[in-house]
Amino acid sequence: MIRTIPKNAARRLEKPARTWLALASAAVLLAGCAGVRHDPLPVVPVPAQWAAAPVASANSPGMSGPNAGATAVSPSSPSSASAAVTAPEFWRAFGDPVLDRLIAEVLAVNTDLAAAGIRAYRAQLQSGLADTNLTPSVSLNGKGGVSRTLDTQTMARSSSLNATAQYEVDLWGKLAAQRDAARWEYEATQADRDAARLSIISQTAQYYWTLGYLNQIIAYSQSNIAYAERVVALARSRYAAGAVSALDVAQAEQSLADQRATLTQQLQQRAENRNALAILFDRPPEQMSAEPPTLPTQALPDVPAGLPAELLGRRPDLRAAEWRLRESLANVDVTRTGFYPTFSLTGSLGTSSSTLERVLSNPIAALGAGLTLPFVQWNTMQLQIKVSQTQYEENVVNFRKSLYTALSEVENALSARDQLTRESEQRVLSLAQAQRAESLLRSRYLAGAIDIQPWLQQQKSLRDSQAAEAQVRLNRLNNRMALYKALGGAGNSADASPPA
Repeated sequence: MIRTIPKNAARRLEKPARTWLALASAAVLLAGCAGVRHDPLPVVPVPAQWAAAPVASANSPGMSGPNAGATAVSPSSPSSASAAVTAPEFWRAFGDPVLDRLIAEVLAVNTDLAAAGIRAYRAQLQSGLADTNLTPSVSLNGKGGVSRTLDTQTMARSSSLNATAQYEVDLWGKLAAQRDAARWEYEATQADRDAARLSIISQTAQYYWTLGYLNQIIAYSQSNIAYAERVVALARSRYAAGAVSALDVAQAEQSLADQRATLTQQLQQRAENRNALAILFDRPPEQMSAEPPTLPTQALPDVPAGLPAELLGRRPDLRAAEWRLRESLANVDVTRTGFYPTFSLTGSLGTSSSTLERVLSNPIAALGAGLTLPFVQWNTMQLQIKVSQTQYEENVVNFRKSLYTALSEVENALSARDQLTRESEQRVLSLAQAQRAESLLRSRYLAGAIDIQPWLQQQKSLRDSQAAEAQVRLNRLNNRMALYKALGGAGNSADASPPA
């Protein structure tokens, strides 16, 4: 049987319901007008241009050197992140298809990057939870029961249904500050994921190039060992002919043994680098990735450094520090406004009946308002606010340190880029002269003009020059990747000439 609510009961509900809706609407309007008081974020002075690359920012009028002026940057403008130009696949500027494939694969399978993505997703969910304070909390309760008197054995049945909605009016901006803090933590974890991505790219490239370097010097060592074996055979034959003493044979054999020992160290280094690279790809160490037989010789990319003030928008770790600085400032507001009076609206609609079929025929509506006054805990309030403020002040200090550390990393990479270019030129000259000197000493030894020791010494000098020339090429590659990383991954042009 279908029961309808009596007209008199409906009239009893009509006025409280209208009142509840009116008060709820007013509460929403008050919450919308309430603002969060945020103190201004700190302004951090940075140089107007890079000391190691003054030409890069010489387009500013009146600037002629690295100390021509300074710029103040503040994390108060998140749009700075969009102002900086970054290349999402900057590693393609190195022009190595094998490296491109490796990086694409590692970004898809790396466990550290996957964990960073999970943390970002969790922060997004937590931000969504914080947004629920915009809406009332609603609960619905239903009860039914049967009772029997002991003397008359009379049974009575009862049923009730009750719905309650509670809404806290955000008069002081506390709930808005909570939403801000959760949202900025989500933004920070997004930046953390970008920073992890940049780090994984850098590590993959460095392991890849290190394997190319090790393969190259191992090939040098194997060739030099074969050459040393011929030198030993020559010394033995000359000793057998009585042309030289046994000292020449002993020194030649010592040189050969040293080179073989060095080769074993190089082979171990290569195995360790292969294993480290496999871990990045979420593979067991026995599985090998593609690796270059030698160091690449194509042109190195010319990384545009931009301006120091743009670094805040480029680097994901600085963006994360900025968002967390904002989060700590919002938490100061949450702590402070947590001691302000709290005003809550509660509305309920319920009914009860002795029979289940008449449970909706006796509706009862109620509307209430609650006021909480936590500010009476004056001493506790002051101490907790000060604790929250000290956390913010600590984050300000850490943010300044992070920014200046980032600036230092860029300056170091720019300076090293120039110095490594000059070193590379000298290493090429040194290698050429070492080869020439070794050839001359070999001719003199074969002519009997000298004993074997000067020739063996020059052979070692030649090997050292070969390794040093390969090392500086590796350093230049790693430096270029370090510069990309320090700048947050920006630019993708190439030099006019390949590295020597």
